[in-house]
Amino acid sequence: MAASPSKKSRLEEWPAWRRASLLVLLTLIACILILGLAEAGVRVRHMIRYGGNFWGIEDTYAVDSASGLRIPVPGGRFGPISINSFGFRSPEIEKAKPPGKLRIAFLGGSTTYCAEVSSNEMTWPHLVWKSLHEHWPTLNLDYINAGVPGYTTETLLRSLNARVAQFAPDIIVIYEATNDLSSNSYDLAHKQGVVQARQEETIGWLGHHSLLAYLIGKNLEVLRQQSRAESKVGKIKLDMAQLDAKFRRDYTNLVEASETVAPVVVTVTFSPRIRAEQSADDRRAAGITSLYYMPYMTLDDIIVAFNHYNQVIRDVAATHGTILVGGENTIPGDAQHYVDSVHFSDAGSAAMARRVTQVLMNSPAVQALVANKGPWIGSDK
Repeated sequence: MAASPSKKSRLEEWPAWRRASLLVLLTLIACILILGLAEAGVRVRHMIRYGGNFWGIEDTYAVDSASGLRIPVPGGRFGPISINSFGFRSPEIEKAKPPGKLRIAFLGGSTTYCAEVSSNEMTWPHLVWKSLHEHWPTLNLDYINAGVPGYTTETLLRSLNARVAQFAPDIIVIYEATNDLSSNSYDLAHKQGVVQARQEETIGWLGHHSLLAYLIGKNLEVLRQQSRAESKVGKIKLDMAQLDAKFRRDYTNLVEASETVAPVVVTVTFSPRIRAEQSADDRRAAGITSLYYMPYMTLDDIIVAFNHYNQVIRDVAATHGTILVGGENTIPGDAQHYVDSVHFSDAGSAAMARRVTQVLMNSPAVQALVANKGPWIGSDK
């Protein structure tokens, strides 16, 4: 006796085109869900690591009504980042400096702000303060971390005059070069017709609205630039005379203004991760973000340019008699000490603090400031 045919399900009774359409729809929904979860994941990670709300890191910044400068949100708490009521990534301070207190102001960009380290206490300005306090335990000492991501020496000059000077620092420490190099080299590349827009201006609509798309695009661009890092095609003709002149003028202006605010000015040479003595693979790894923001420069160009800017810092220090912190290559140029081309990890921040602290402790000018703040016996070490 022949078996009766099994009853077809409702789905099987559908025409083939309808079943195919359903499959496409379900696949599309699954892809959207996966992309949505991935987008949420990278935003949560970004929020935990760098601060800000779920939608973007720019919410951690505000425009200062008095100066017009972009500053960290006063009183903000963003993941591991805490901002005091004056808009500095440092502990609360009294605006009117009390008698007997020694105050240090650190001027710089993102490499001073240190968004990449694990806490406020691991920023190198805080570690410098901590080491000096341990060295002179009875010294009444506080500090201002006036570093803000994206600031050049021109912006730092505005910040010094509008925001920092009113706190009457005794010591000003200046650490900046990379934002100036990026800005000045872009102007040179634009003048030579190599580029028409900055890298961040080419992201597109999707990259501006999706952090996932932005990170994917950025990493793909980094890989592309690393693959052509040694090629001179599409690169500028390096004109260090022009680049040096702009940086020298701006850096000199900042130092001279700092000298009118504080009795002691400290100029620190810049410590990029990329080094001439590295292997080709290590140099490509070290150039990861420098190549992204300066794609019109070869790795050799980047090394030469940083070396020139550090020589400018040394020249200005010699001319103006500032305390010079050199030894930029004492911080190992590896992934343990850097999270990218210029920003420190916790280990790198600690190494940076050591090079700055050692010079400050040994400086007769700093020692004289300490002596003038009270009846010191000196270090207990």
